Amino acid sequence: MSATKPTLNENEQAGSPTPVEKKSISWRNIAIGGAIQTFEVSTLGQPFEVLKTHLAAHRGDNLATAFKKTYARGGVAGFYQGLIPWAWIEAATKGGVLLFTSSELEYHARRAGVSQSMAGVLGGMGGGVAQAYTTMGFCTFMKTVEVTRHKMPGENVSTWNVAYQVFQKEGIRGLNKGVSAVALRQMTNWGSRLGIARVTESVIRGSDKNRKLTVPERILASAVGGALACWNQPLEVIRVEMQSQAKAADRPKNLNIFSTGKYIYDRNGVLGFYRGVTPRIGLSVYLTICMVFGGDSVKAYFSEKSKNK
Repeated sequence: MSATKPTLNENEQAGSPTPVEKKSISWRNIAIGGAIQTFEVSTLGQPFEVLKTHLAAHRGDNLATAFKKTYARGGVAGFYQGLIPWAWIEAATKGGVLLFTSSELEYHARRAGVSQSMAGVLGGMGGGVAQAYTTMGFCTFMKTVEVTRHKMPGENVSTWNVAYQVFQKEGIRGLNKGVSAVALRQMTNWGSRLGIARVTESVIRGSDKNRKLTVPERILASAVGGALACWNQPLEVIRVEMQSQAKAADRPKNLNIFSTGKYIYDRNGVLGFYRGVTPRIGLSVYLTICMVFGGDSVKAYFSEKSKNK
């Protein structure tokens, strides 16, 4: 009596790869991204951002000096310069843009046969560029202006007045100064962050590629991605210098990425390109945990909730 062979359907055939599932994209996911970024920037994100920006603009200062000078500019509130409205506007929009764009690109890359790690890199790069050119231009510029512009004791000039003065003098291009550097930074930021996080997840899974990671494992992968993504600190220092309101007699006018890089190198050498890297690592780890781990967890929660309805 011969044994009957089990019938395998298309997705169960031996050796067939796991089907690529598209992450659900909806207005709810856009709102989730904005909410996570707003939470991030309103807690530890903006203090890290202010210290990072100060050190990149004032490259002769160390971290302790940056703390003292920032506190002198407004006490605890000094560490939240540029938070309202610019960081909130940016956070409420760029998180959604990143999650939406990166999810779409990662899905289509996986459908085209690209590996999970490389798909993460491509998704992150595309999401970063989309952030820069859709939401981050004038917000990033105005945050840097608030941190670097000279403030007299007791001065109470509205940030809106400052933005209007820039607009009157230089127009829309003035408010988007340094956006090309922002685009390069964001492209390499999220390409690295998401890509490295996905590679770390694969390493943690080992031979069982379909195993669900535990919460500590996902946090670890996100933190590693955030820290190692800081290799592009020279782009961040160039971006800050292009947008800085700090005055220097030898500072060229009409800076671009290349002339700014030359100016920084001539004044501070190679090490000048890595000023502010310590608070940036803290910011990157915190931001990546919020977006990669927090974003994935919240999206998965709502997706599962929808399936159970």
